[in-house]
Amino acid sequence: MREALIVTGLVVLALALRSARGTCLRKLGALTFLAASFLLFYFLSDRSHVAGAIGAVLWFFMPWIELLTRIRRMRLPIENRLIHRPTPNPSFFPNASEAAAAMEEAGFEHVSDCGWEWDGMRQFFRLYWHPEERAVASVCLCEQSDVAFAFVSVCSLGTDGRLWRTTNFPFSPTLRRPPDVHWNHVSCCRCCFHQILRDHRLFLEKHGVGLDHLRIPDPEEIELAIESEMRRQVDHNLALGIIRLTGDGHFRYSKRGLLFLWGQFVKDMVRFC
Repeated sequence: MREALIVTGLVVLALALRSARGTCLRKLGALTFLAASFLLFYFLSDRSHVAGAIGAVLWFFMPWIELLTRIRRMRLPIENRLIHRPTPNPSFFPNASEAAAAMEEAGFEHVSDCGWEWDGMRQFFRLYWHPEERAVASVCLCEQSDVAFAFVSVCSLGTDGRLWRTTNFPFSPTLRRPPDVHWNHVSCCRCCFHQILRDHRLFLEKHGVGLDHLRIPDPEEIELAIESEMRRQVDHNLALGIIRLTGDGHFRYSKRGLLFLWGQFVKDMVRFC
């Protein structure tokens, strides 16, 4: 009974830490889960340290269940076009309405509402632009099965063609970024658009990118720019061998790509924002 109570207590503690706001506490929660798994296998195996280590390491191989089933069968279009769509029900996306209102409050003007689908996952974009900031802002709503989440991005395009993006996207990227795309990945707990905009300004300043080094966005070409960026990313990952063509206008993840995704999954398991 004592051993069961120890493992149960660690699991409860880990859940509490993972629900905390602080990044350090959430990482401590991940370590606590590993400790609980170690002790569970340790006690069940009559105190074998090897069994305990296996129990802890098993967490890092759990993503392979999804990688070898759903993701290995995925077929994604090479050319994906944005289409205009009505705004999804805001009750599914808390903070999305507040972020859009904050963009307008910061002087950003609404451009369009559009979206696309990626093998069952639907993405909806509400796009804004600000000529003085020389930036494009977006609220992206994602739906897949019963999972829904929203994130905010602020993008600036340099006169040299480099793209600078600040986002609170809650997961690690599922494709490698081209060398001319620079990400400033802030915590997903940072939902205030004004703070994200300040982070974007600091990001540009840190890299010595002033307003005179940025292009003024053309609201008529924002959707085309999103499509072009995605195609460049697909081409870049094809060249790296992360994905491969299927011969029917689609692509799928290669073995190297599945290993890459596994590494991204492990990052998310430990980092969790």
